[in-house]
Amino acid sequence: RADESIELVRVELEGLEGVECYSVAASPALIVIAACLGGFGASPDAVVSGINAGANTGRAVLHSGTVGAALTAANFGRSGLAVSLAEGGDYRWSTAAGLAVTTLGWLAGQPPCTVMNLNAPNVELEDVRGVRGGFLAPFGTVRAAIVDGTSGLQMELVGDADGDGTPGEREDAPEGSDTALVLAGYASLTSLTGVGSLECPEAATAVERRLPIRSA
Repeated sequence: RADESIELVRVELEGLEGVECYSVAASPALIVIAACLGGFGASPDAVVSGINAGANTGRAVLHSGTVGAALTAANFGRSGLAVSLAEGGDYRWSTAAGLAVTTLGWLAGQPPCTVMNLNAPNVELEDVRGVRGGFLAPFGTVRAAIVDGTSGLQMELVGDADGDGTPGEREDAPEGSDTALVLAGYASLTSLTGVGSLECPEAATAVERRLPIRSA
């Protein structure tokens, strides 16, 4: 509701002494909106969202809060960087962080509203095979599936999250896609655009003709 306040708590993070940090009880996109409107002080020049625990690859990024936050930044004229780290054992956060810092340095020199989606493999930084531009695969490193449940509808994530070659992932990820790159040990960098529109006057005309109204 528009009249409800957002819970905001000032926190201190190790290594960021003197930097204002907040814990915000809201969705990533709403947090970005609040930040761009000056809710946490000066409006940001750019937005970095993440690091997400688990890759955000493929067309499923449409449902990602991490990616949504970066795209929301573009709606406010800012550039955005979504950062995610692939699954598999202990998360190597420093790998994704190192890649993010370098990418942000490049992003600072790009036109406003540039949005990039960075996915890091879960390996040590020196073991990353390289950084490649990847297009959105038809699916991510894991996929949702309907499973039998004792009551109601149940869904679970299935796939080759740990890169062990089990059916349905490494074999059918298109070469050069973000999913294939991350599973092969590369960091994938993908340029994203937000919601747009196409002119389609014939659709409006066709619908109007089917309605009992008098057109102007």
